[in-house]
Amino acid sequence: MVMLIVSMVFVSINCVLAFRANSRFRHEDQLPMQWGLSGEVNWFAPRRLALASMPMLAFAVLGFQTILSTNVAPRPGQEGLVFPVLVATGATLVAVQLLHFWLIEKTVGGSAE
Repeated sequence: MVMLIVSMVFVSINCVLAFRANSRFRHEDQLPMQWGLSGEVNWFAPRRLALASMPMLAFAVLGFQTILSTNVAPRPGQEGLVFPVLVATGATLVAVQLLHFWLIEKTVGGSAE
C-alpha cells in the first residue's frame, strides 16, 4: 500500500509540474523534445503532448514497479532495496522533467513568460 501511495505522489508531482508548464509555455504551439550534441533541436511535439509525455512515462514506470513490488519477491538480501529504488526512480523522473523544462526555456527564450 505504501508503494502505491508513493507512486501516486510522484505521478501527481509530474502532473502538477506539467499543468503549470502548460500555462508557462502557452504561447508556444510546439515544444522541443530532443536536442543533439550540437545543441540543435532534433524534433518538436505539440505543446500538450510534449508536456504530457513525462507524466505518462512516470505513470507507466512507477505503476510497473509498484505491480512488481507486490507480485514478485525480491532476491534474498535485497528486500530493503525495493522502497528506496521506487523513491529514487520517482525523484529521477521529476528531475528529468525539470531538466526538460529548463532546456525548453533555454531554447524558446523569453517568449515563455
